[in-house]
Amino acid sequence: MATAPTSTYSPSNSWERARQQQKKSLFRKEDWVRSDGRNFHQCRPAFLRTGATNAASGSAYAEFGSTKVIVSVFGPRESKKAMMYSDTGRLNCHVSYTTFSAPIRGQGTDNKEYSSMLHKALESAIILETFPKTTVDIFALVLESGGGDLPVIISCASLALADAGIMMYDLVSAVSLSCFGTNLVIDPTTEEEACRDGSFMISYMPSRNEITQFTLTGEWSTAKINEALELCLDACSKLAEIMRSCLKDNVLS
Repeated sequence: MATAPTSTYSPSNSWERARQQQKKSLFRKEDWVRSDGRNFHQCRPAFLRTGATNAASGSAYAEFGSTKVIVSVFGPRESKKAMMYSDTGRLNCHVSYTTFSAPIRGQGTDNKEYSSMLHKALESAIILETFPKTTVDIFALVLESGGGDLPVIISCASLALADAGIMMYDLVSAVSLSCFGTNLVIDPTTEEEACRDGSFMISYMPSRNEITQFTLTGEWSTAKINEALELCLDACSKLAEIMRSCLKDNVLS
């Protein structure tokens, strides 16, 4: 009995591009409603907990919407480069994703770009002079990627450093924002990030009123940058209050 040959099919790239353009057009409408019901200037609910792992000097777990991150801190411990004397300590940062963190399985990977950005965001907040010739290692693992991954990683890592007793000038909180035409949307989801016209992210020490890192992509007017900065600074300050409450609750428990 003859059988027809089997064949496979998949959506064409042009179809996917058309779908993305349709979403972008939707996101630019002033009456657009976010899929999770938040308004444009509302961040996702944040759940934070310290002491997430027992083996580390300090650790923290963060959950912002569907984005879930765990960070472990080890040290200060003797630097492998102790032969090269330094008056200040060293900070090593490593960010990785689990294989099940994204909708498409098998995409988990080490993220060198995020590792570098995490280092930049935290280095100026740590009093490195308090542990000369030693190293502090930060390992961040994204358990689930739901958008705004890097800001969550930075905030969670700052909390883990405090849990480890590392001397810091201040906690570092981070928030990102996406631009859709004239709409500015804070703390975007993965779907929103895929369709944005531009992105904006800051990491911030609220008590010192210092920005430790700032990234910007896309085309922005001066007025729009100022508006985005004001929104993110306010959100960072409120997030830092939640982070401090988390640390206090850990001490009292």
